[in-house]
Amino acid sequence: MRRGGALSELLNAVDALLARPDALPPPEVRARLRKADNLTQQEVARVLGVTRVAFNRWEVGAARPRRRHLEAYVRLLAGWAAKHPDAVAADGVE
Repeated sequence: MRRGGALSELLNAVDALLARPDALPPPEVRARLRKADNLTQQEVARVLGVTRVAFNRWEVGAARPRRRHLEAYVRLLAGWAAKHPDAVAADGVE
């Protein structure tokens, strides 16, 4: 039964990677997801409680959200990805 335990540990480690609350998709995917939902940077920034400039820096990868915003932004991106899977895979990005 050792082998089954090792597989279980491996799968748990993979699940932990997938569930990381701070994993952001590449910047080009972030923008596509927002645009697929027909939202402006200003609209999203307002909901997240930041300036449009700060949000733009997150979206283009020039800055990373602080912890208090990071989980919310990752959750928003994951929701958009579920809603618009073709936006994630566009242009050969996986």
